[in-house]
Amino acid sequence: MSVRSFRIIAADHTGITVSDLERSLAFWRDVLGFELSHRTHQAGDLASEITGVPGAEISLAVLKAPGHRIELLEYHAPPDRKRLNLRPCDVGSVHVALVVDNLDAVLNAIVASGWRAAGKPQTLKTGPNAGRRVVYVRDPDGITIEFMQPPS
Repeated sequence: MSVRSFRIIAADHTGITVSDLERSLAFWRDVLGFELSHRTHQAGDLASEITGVPGAEISLAVLKAPGHRIELLEYHAPPDRKRLNLRPCDVGSVHVALVVDNLDAVLNAIVASGWRAAGKPQTLKTGPNAGRRVVYVRDPDGITIEFMQPPS
């Protein structure tokens, strides 16, 4: 067993790279109800040194919800950035899980906004989340969000 000289004291936020900051901000804020905390723009040495991406230029928005923050990042540079179409089963795919009080109402709002469910809501039968209804949703960039409704 190794002895660490540090400990993780909190989870601060989840960062999501998007192709259109305004479109993603409208969804997270207007459809899901996250509150805009702040917006900023990073470029030059600071952005490159933080991210390890030479020439990085980023517009970002930080949103708040109960218990978590989401950071949406739109990279304007470098010019060779890629768009990947990762599926939840692909290595490197990440998702955020949000607990909601009414999964059907969330899905109705998502459909009305132009997003779509990736699957169909299911009720978990076993394990620590037994009784929860869950479904994955994918945004226009292919980013996955899991919605979970606790048993009533």
